[in-house]
Amino acid sequence: MRTAAATEVRRPSAVRALTTLLALTAAATVVVELLNWWYAPEQGFGLAVRTGWAMLRSLGFLLLIGHVRRGRRVARPFGLILAVTTVFAVGRLIVPRQGVPPLPGLLGFALLTVLCAAVVWLLYRSPAVSGHLVRHRPRLVIDRDGISWRETPPRRPEVSGWLLTSRVAAFTYSPLMLVPALVAGGAVLDDRLTAVPAVLLWFAAGIATSYAVLFCTAFLMRGKGWARTLLLVVTAVVLAVDLPLCWWLLGPDGLVRDGGPLVAAAALTLYGLWRATRAERAARPAQGLAGHPRSSAG
Repeated sequence: MRTAAATEVRRPSAVRALTTLLALTAAATVVVELLNWWYAPEQGFGLAVRTGWAMLRSLGFLLLIGHVRRGRRVARPFGLILAVTTVFAVGRLIVPRQGVPPLPGLLGFALLTVLCAAVVWLLYRSPAVSGHLVRHRPRLVIDRDGISWRETPPRRPEVSGWLLTSRVAAFTYSPLMLVPALVAGGAVLDDRLTAVPAVLLWFAAGIATSYAVLFCTAFLMRGKGWARTLLLVVTAVVLAVDLPLCWWLLGPDGLVRDGGPLVAAAALTLYGLWRATRAERAARPAQGLAGHPRSSAG
């Protein structure tokens, strides 16, 4: 008699390599952050907040392992934005305010960058991984057989992977605004009480951004053209609010450390929208020709 384990479909070797690589990347993220904290000349509140946020990304890689093992389509855009923002989040902490970075920190950052690049390469360049990541998320289904929780295709038309990338990247706007706002809050409590309204505005903008992005992307996934325009407007407003506040309350160092990851996320969002729009425009003439075939006899 064959057991359930014996009948389980064996995952491709590239998928198993990817899950191992993700586990190593999660561990490397924690190790590099601990090294950076150990060698940092100033272990203040701001560094603690940024370090904690960067280390939380190790949980993101563990969550990504679950998506990959289950073959979820969302694993590709999630992995891309997680890898890019992790490199920025860790890189901004390696460079001190003065002097040169410590050698262990540089070596750890280089290793983490290589791991993140390998993750992105496997997600987007491996045919075996692409063929594995085809499943949809499970949903609650009510039919004649009763109530069950199983994988079902979405009712709306399939969206491109680039739209999913834009969606995932846009969802990072809110935390990338709230982290520097929290850092600025600690600085304000020390010696800049007059800036309290600006910090409160920053927090409010970060929270409002999460709802605005949720609204935009909900209609973006349904193919609404106006949702793309609205997401462009939200991205512009987010940059217009966050970058000046980073400069004013955290200085040039804060602008680079906290504004850089947000700019990277915005660039991924805009690039994903551009690629998706270009692909849709290229597909329309082909659909038109398919709908009006011409016979060879004329």
